[in-house]
Amino acid sequence: MSQFIEMVGDPRNNPKGWPTKRLSELAEYSIGLTYKPEQICDDGTIVLRSGNIQDGKISFSDIVRVNAPIKESLFVKEDDILMCSRNGSASLVGKVAMIPDINEPMTFGAFMTIIRSAEAKYLYLYFQSQDFRERVSEGKSSTMNQITQKMLDKVEVPFPDKDVREALSAIASQADKSKFGDFKSQFIEMFGTVENNTHNFPIMTIGEFANCFAGATPSTSHPEYWENGRIRWMSSGEVHKGHVEDTDSRITELGYKSASTRMVPIHSIVIAIAGQGKTRGTVAITEVDLCTNQSLCAIVPDERVNYSYLYHNLQGRYLELRGLSGDVNGRGGLNLKIIQKIPVILPPIEKQQQFASIAQQADKSKSVIQKALVYLNDIQSDELRKIA
Repeated sequence: MSQFIEMVGDPRNNPKGWPTKRLSELAEYSIGLTYKPEQICDDGTIVLRSGNIQDGKISFSDIVRVNAPIKESLFVKEDDILMCSRNGSASLVGKVAMIPDINEPMTFGAFMTIIRSAEAKYLYLYFQSQDFRERVSEGKSSTMNQITQKMLDKVEVPFPDKDVREALSAIASQADKSKFGDFKSQFIEMFGTVENNTHNFPIMTIGEFANCFAGATPSTSHPEYWENGRIRWMSSGEVHKGHVEDTDSRITELGYKSASTRMVPIHSIVIAIAGQGKTRGTVAITEVDLCTNQSLCAIVPDERVNYSYLYHNLQGRYLELRGLSGDVNGRGGLNLKIIQKIPVILPPIEKQQQFASIAQQADKSKSVIQKALVYLNDIQSDELRKIA
């Protein structure tokens, strides 16, 4: 919301003088499905309710399914805005979440409203403003709080230039996908854990599906091992890059042959096995072929394991990995035998790839948000120059 205020200004006084549009000009909205208690079942259609909006995102931790006739218009679509429009608790009325990319048909309950618009991501941010809440506050009562369609029709929304709206839409996209930014919780939701294998997926140790090996460092007292080198050589500190697209150092062919380091193929996982600060237990993906020093272990999975799935699995187990060395906070150490014995839950490869696609999309959205914030800085700089 802070980005919205910075770029648009407080909608309550519209300090930048943006033109306004009625919400009815920008969006369509509809009330959800009414169903009977006896229509609730275990294998019906998911009905989204107020409890499915958690911190501005859709949560599936508590779902209700119904077996009832549902009009085509009552099925939600990706990038719809789900709003709690009626509830006994005033604090819940007006809460919104973006509908993510969904894997099965879903509808929404009668106390909810779906708002559909080409400007959905921009509106998602606006709906979280105090201006919107004040405009619809007339629907409060002692027994029920509601936002009616007539109330929505009257809402006037600041409508800045297209570039500003697009930059804000990128911010909203990141907020919507932030559920996937917390890959640990998303991973557990989709697959469970080794200790709580709710889906009964197979469990294998890393040594059963991957080749594991450590690297080495050519002697620095031999300049011919390093000068004008062309072979990428990764130090343990570079594991914090997450996605390693290049290395800070290179070694020569002579340096490579002088040490016991080995080539790590693209799309392998590397894990820091030594280090005191935050390095030990940190994992990264190799986006290029490279070799490493002795403080890194390469994990090269076979065809049964998606590398991105494995990366996020291990990334979410950082403290567990540090603890395997017997000393979470001190100067402990991992080794190849410990890593090879780490158990990993292994769903079918198709489900691993599905998760990898989610992760890839989230990475793309992070890139977009960074560009949007650069654009914001440019706007602010231009405004300061005009003032000067």
